[in-house]
Amino acid sequence: MKYISEFRKSSALKKLIEKIEAASTMPVNLMEVCGTHTVAISRSGLRHALPETITLLSGPGCPVCVTANRDTDKAIAIAGQPDVIMTTFGDMIKVPGSYSSFAQEKAKGRDIRVVYSPLDALKIAQQNPDKKVVFHAVGFETTAPTIAMTIIMAEKENISNFFILCLHKTVPLVLKALIDLGEIDIHGYILPGHVSSVIGLKPYEFLADDYGMPGVITGFEPVDILQGILMLIEQIERNEPKIEIQYRRVVHPEGNPSAIKVMEEVFEPCDSDWRGIGVIPNTGLKLREKYSRFDAEKVFSLELKPPIEPRGCSCGEVLRGVKFPYECKLFGKVCNPENPIGPCMVSSEGACAAYYRYDATYGVASSQR
Repeated sequence: MKYISEFRKSSALKKLIEKIEAASTMPVNLMEVCGTHTVAISRSGLRHALPETITLLSGPGCPVCVTANRDTDKAIAIAGQPDVIMTTFGDMIKVPGSYSSFAQEKAKGRDIRVVYSPLDALKIAQQNPDKKVVFHAVGFETTAPTIAMTIIMAEKENISNFFILCLHKTVPLVLKALIDLGEIDIHGYILPGHVSSVIGLKPYEFLADDYGMPGVITGFEPVDILQGILMLIEQIERNEPKIEIQYRRVVHPEGNPSAIKVMEEVFEPCDSDWRGIGVIPNTGLKLREKYSRFDAEKVFSLELKPPIEPRGCSCGEVLRGVKFPYECKLFGKVCNPENPIGPCMVSSEGACAAYYRYDATYGVASSQR
């Protein structure tokens, strides 16, 4: 626990909660953008430790959850093509599309393999030259540099049977989209630590400059989260919005220049479809023309049925902060981790899964009253 235990000390947590209580004089809604924050907050019981003036809302920071059904359907269709090996991160296996899932297709005999890195997928391609190996690239800026490096390696080694289905999304502009929707009052953003370790502080500055929206890039331990909340409350109370970094042991203002450089070498911005929000301009990544031969969408000709959403699922509203997970009629009843109806109950970073697993107040017992 070296270097971790000090971020979980009850004495430090108590002092921070007291400072937050003293500083908070008005009701505020703070959105924890990142799914890892949602899990950490639920697991630590922080929602109940904060004063009643502070409401924490979950946001669109789970890449599995925000992947639109039409894109999941596309991946499933590619997996069903002849001589294809589909590779994916494990948290996508049980995500339901409109008509099926990777798990169901694998049960039918499709060659769908869980990998821990795109480099694993590249190795599978090298070992199976007679197959088309597709990596299901879902994620934010956190994973994009690794996938970019894998593409560069495939190009250098002239591997012709490796492709990616690029469904990457980028975070900053979706925060603008939520403000522009105007469905809820967001008074401050708890900004993601992992994404920000790559992109740094600057891409968020428009939030404070153009919208008067404070934001704090925050770590994932309980002390981190409470410090981030305190910094937000102090900004709001002083009416001095800005973007700050709480997670300074990991995040630098300039981000990771090497990671940014390789990401920009391989990818360029494109429009992207977000579950529950819709198409947001310039929030996706696509392969630049130089690397377009690795684009799975250019290789496979697909005819897809119109996408459909699971009836009664409130995943879209949860991702926008409009609903809490327990306000979905399916939560804890029909929908649970063993039988997920929507991706927010599948992913380890999903808000519904976090509330179900870690928060007894909102878990299965209360949802069945």
